[in-house]
Amino acid sequence: MAKYRKLGRTSDQRKALLRNQVTQLIYHGKIVTTEAKAKEVQKIVEGIIALAVKEKDNFEMATVKVKVARKDADGKRVKETVDGKKVTVFDEVEKEIKKDLPSRLHARRQMLKVLNPITEVPAENKGKKRNTKEIDLVAKLFDEIAPKYVDRKGGYTRIVKIGQRKGDGALEVLLELV
Repeated sequence: MAKYRKLGRTSDQRKALLRNQVTQLIYHGKIVTTEAKAKEVQKIVEGIIALAVKEKDNFEMATVKVKVARKDADGKRVKETVDGKKVTVFDEVEKEIKKDLPSRLHARRQMLKVLNPITEVPAENKGKKRNTKEIDLVAKLFDEIAPKYVDRKGGYTRIVKIGQRKGDGALEVLLELV
């Protein structure tokens, strides 16, 4: 007997489907899908959230010196001429950063194996690359989702049955974070 549902797909298609659904569930907080897919996604998400809860406080703060480009009032970089070339002026600034300890770094990498990268595009710039930003889902897991579930011992998601799908009669469910 198989330890997982094959969902009528080849292994690469199935892995891609599950990765996409896990990513969207963590990003949006809920997804609508079939019951079989929801049960498979639920297994993966529960493991990821449990890992995030376990490792959420496993970091240390470090102070580093960083070179930052000097900007004018308009937010544009300040340039000065050196030997006939225009060069950006940099200032050295001290910043506090979170430095992952080895176990948290390993957990982060385990999560990145499952999660797909998400690029958010502002509504007014649809179809343009400008002002797009990469969403860090692992940071969202550690900073937003994990603190909500510190007191829970599992059961981070719930499946709510919606009804049958119009086209093929498959049972649709809402999979959401509790």
